[in-house]
Amino acid sequence: MTNVIGEFECKIDVKGRFMLPAGLKKQLPPEVQGRFVINRGFENCLTLYPQNVWKVISDEINQLNLYNKKNRDFVRYFYRGASEMVLDSASRMLLPKQLMEYAGIKKDLVLFAYSDRIEIWSKESYKSLITNEPEDFSVLAEEVMGRKNSNNDNSDNSE
Repeated sequence: MTNVIGEFECKIDVKGRFMLPAGLKKQLPPEVQGRFVINRGFENCLTLYPQNVWKVISDEINQLNLYNKKNRDFVRYFYRGASEMVLDSASRMLLPKQLMEYAGIKKDLVLFAYSDRIEIWSKESYKSLITNEPEDFSVLAEEVMGRKNSNNDNSDNSE
């Protein structure tokens, strides 16, 4: 299971390449071997998946009933722009031009690594996202994580 964390600022060179930071690269399991898939993410960022994670997600998506229009729409949008990526010998990746345009990436980017994926943001968009923190983060945490823990409430009361 891939599990990565961290925020990393990177520069794009004139050819559209960025270097995968050593601190992020060392978190990746050996089976990844520098192979990734990138696609459009949510909120106008890009999402970089290690190849092994992409396979699991693809297998799940490929089980959808394609006779359902919403499922077809989702599949088309999810796979739109998906591209295989391989680290070169200098640990660089070349971002596809149409994906850079989608995310508004020009010169500086931020890699936001969490769980099994790495979001790629234009530095400006990421800064704006992080600066606009919800007024009461604790309320959001309770709404999101409170549901998750509610399944365990009954087991804690059995004493």
